[in-house]
Amino acid sequence: MLHLVRMFDRDRFSARLVQLLCGLALYGASMAMMVRANLGLDPWDVLTQGVAPRIGISFGLTVNLIGLVVLALWWPLRQRPGIGTVLNIIVIGTVTDIALALIPSPEAFAARLALLCLGILLNGIAGGAYIGAGLGPGPRDGLMTGFCRRTGLSVKLVRTAIELSVLAIGWMLGGTVGLGTILYAVSIGWVVHHSLAFFSFKRKADA
Repeated sequence: MLHLVRMFDRDRFSARLVQLLCGLALYGASMAMMVRANLGLDPWDVLTQGVAPRIGISFGLTVNLIGLVVLALWWPLRQRPGIGTVLNIIVIGTVTDIALALIPSPEAFAARLALLCLGILLNGIAGGAYIGAGLGPGPRDGLMTGFCRRTGLSVKLVRTAIELSVLAIGWMLGGTVGLGTILYAVSIGWVVHHSLAFFSFKRKADA
């Protein structure tokens, strides 16, 4: 019986790890889609775009570097990093650089808008997938989940507040704000909120 329980636990961990990695990779690819749409970046990428030229490294590596810096903000929230936190810092920015090299920039506005909207949707789904794996949130999402736990507010409200704050900082540093920025800021919280409910392994265990 104990052997079967351990086997189940290993299989469950493997499923969670696969969901985590797929979510992180999809998140990185969706970020590249929004960059290539060239209609305005999501708030964190506005910040990345403002910082990257100042430090002279690629967009994706800057994403990873900012992730490391954001970890310092976890301390007052008493958040604990997990394997998902470490992989978040490694995978997302790396996949973003790869995807940027593979995804062309469409010229027609309709194609750019479609790429933007698809990128936002996939970004929210990816966020729900890797957070729902329960192996440790990413640095940015650790802020979100930490504030949710501390304040009792919903994911969609806290996520939106964080995105708008980061947007303001990125804009002051010279990041580009556009239609995509607005669409992302007002919709991503809703998408992540419902995706997290679907992908959460805790919910599946209780079902």
